[in-house]
Amino acid sequence: MNRYIFQRVIQAVIVIWAVGTLVFFMLRAVPGDPIQALLADVDPSSADAIRAKLGLDQPVIIQYLFWVRNTLQGDLGQSIYGSHQQVNRIISEAIPRTLSLASMSFIVAFSLGLSAGIASAVKKYSMLDHVLTLAAFIGISMPAFWIGIVLIIVFGTKLHLLPVIGYKPLSDGLWPWLSHLILPALSAGLPFSAALARITRSSMLEVLQQDYIMVARSKGVHERQVITRHAFRNALIPVVTVMGISIALMFSGTVVVENVFAIKGLGRVLIESITSRDYPVVQGSILLVAVLLVFMNLLVDLLYTVIDPRIRYEG
Repeated sequence: MNRYIFQRVIQAVIVIWAVGTLVFFMLRAVPGDPIQALLADVDPSSADAIRAKLGLDQPVIIQYLFWVRNTLQGDLGQSIYGSHQQVNRIISEAIPRTLSLASMSFIVAFSLGLSAGIASAVKKYSMLDHVLTLAAFIGISMPAFWIGIVLIIVFGTKLHLLPVIGYKPLSDGLWPWLSHLILPALSAGLPFSAALARITRSSMLEVLQQDYIMVARSKGVHERQVITRHAFRNALIPVVTVMGISIALMFSGTVVVENVFAIKGLGRVLIESITSRDYPVVQGSILLVAVLLVFMNLLVDLLYTVIDPRIRYEG
């Protein structure tokens, strides 16, 4: 196991380096000059001065080597725009917002998806199963931004029950923090809950047809124990895979929801930096997303051994 973890860590480092390198050179391959766009019709000498200050006057390979060195030291550079704020600070201010939104979205997806999938499998081909299956298909088909717009119209504009714009930190109080996250979390979490419900139902149906389930029932084991202790745990492998991917996508893919609800999290920072061609911010944001995806992939692999002790990673 230790050898496997070591190999995966080495592979993770290589993947993260490859992603960072690809993003670095692709950004600079796009036509145009961000400094010239920033200064518009200002004196070219001013543009040259800023370009030299930010190191953008160097050859691309030299810029890359400096970027690798600084990144290894924990310095992601400084933004090209505004007051040239440090990228580390920009990301550190955005992460709590994205972390809060993604966590709440996962709670929504986890609670609704698992319960609906299990109920649908246990009551297969019943009216409840048909209703939940239809709801899951509708949920998968609805994009997060459309759900967000509908929730804003209903709960914000019509009923005036919840705030629809912005974010409040937890330091301002539990309810202000939670009230600003309910609608965005529903928008981001409902599509994932629908997908989770579908995979949970499919996996549970497969397990419920196994011989050991029939043996447990023939021994008089209570049906609730058959479902929770025997069936659900053995159905968790594909469910955990989807959950791991969903968590990573929620953390990195809340871009649309953050823009709909005007939450300046990591996703919105990434969109704004791409639009303005702010190289350092784009590179730092995508690097963080890559680290998260790789880490979640490794965590899911390790969870397999906890769920099913028969799984062992050797060599």
